[in-house]
Amino acid sequence: MQRERMLGFGALCALSLLVAAGIASAQAQGAPPAPPDTNAGLQRQVTLTPAQQLQETDTYLARMESARSVVRRLLEEARAQRDVVKTLCLNDKLNQIDVTLRSARERRQSLDLAVKRDDADLSSHEFTILGVLRQRVEQLTAEANQCIGKDADILGETSTVTQIDPGIPDDPAFYPPPIIVQEPPPSASVIK
Repeated sequence: MQRERMLGFGALCALSLLVAAGIASAQAQGAPPAPPDTNAGLQRQVTLTPAQQLQETDTYLARMESARSVVRRLLEEARAQRDVVKTLCLNDKLNQIDVTLRSARERRQSLDLAVKRDDADLSSHEFTILGVLRQRVEQLTAEANQCIGKDADILGETSTVTQIDPGIPDDPAFYPPPIIVQEPPPSASVIK
């Protein structure tokens, strides 16, 4: 038993020496560890001129306004049908779209100022953010289209059918007589 422990301890020591040697050799080569990717795939080179970015932003805003109108119409229909669940869902999505649209309008103004100052870096930055906001509105519109309402619309009307087996006797003579207990309950006191 002790010999097995010694072998296990020896293997653990050898493994830790190998790991330490690997770290030491990596540090000796001067290769610093690579920093984690913080862009998460969001970095994209913008090839439009600032003026073209401004025109494209106007297209984005028009699409976003159109999407808002669609969700607003769906909300009005849900209210007319008095569908509380769907109304709450659509109202939430519409509020999120309104906030995103307000932010997009502010970014549009910032982009306009950057174009007037001829600041290509800032205009590219604002245009990228506007693209993300446009995608957010598209996502919210898709979620609004998935808002469900009354369960009956999905499941359909339900009905219950009862069938009684004719072979079962339904004669009151076969019922057992009721048992009436007339014994008083036991006393809770030790003194009688």
